[in-house]
Amino acid sequence: MINFNNASFLKSIGNLKQLENDNVSEVVFSGKSNVGKSSLINKLLNRKSLARTSTKPGKTINLNLYSVDKIRFVDLPGYGYAKVSFAEKKRWSKLVEGYFSESKNISLVVQVIDMRHSPSSLDFQMMDYLYENKFTFVIVSSKSDKLRKIARIERERLMNEELRKYKNIEKIIFSALSGEGTDELKSIVCKYCNA
Repeated sequence: MINFNNASFLKSIGNLKQLENDNVSEVVFSGKSNVGKSSLINKLLNRKSLARTSTKPGKTINLNLYSVDKIRFVDLPGYGYAKVSFAEKKRWSKLVEGYFSESKNISLVVQVIDMRHSPSSLDFQMMDYLYENKFTFVIVSSKSDKLRKIARIERERLMNEELRKYKNIEKIIFSALSGEGTDELKSIVCKYCNA
């Protein structure tokens, strides 16, 4: 089992030459800007602010690496933030694409989407990329606590339709506030990291 409480920030990298050259299993967190990736990481690690959260989208501009017991978490820059310059978007894109093609340590990708809305075209682009390239990934629908009961039932119904093409991909409903989905996601991380 992984001790999720045994976690620390390793480093932030903006250049693929800084990638770790080892055999440590990596769990990658991907999602749109402001989807709640940092809050999700903090909840998994039982910490308030190890991963920096912000009300401003586009806060994560590098790959942020965390040591978590025997494994490593990698927080990718959020995609889809309109106010970032074209040059910066291009740099992010090159960094993320390069990471996926160069890292040999990816055991699991946690693809985070906002449960309140239908996945965006960029969300689908990312999920299609992961699915077609046979990455092991899980789809986490965040911010479930922000939906009232009736709206949540309707979103769950629609999500079954929206995500149906990703066959055999585990899907988790998550709330950083209530902790819903936390234990389930921890189990999946342990399963794919052989811990």
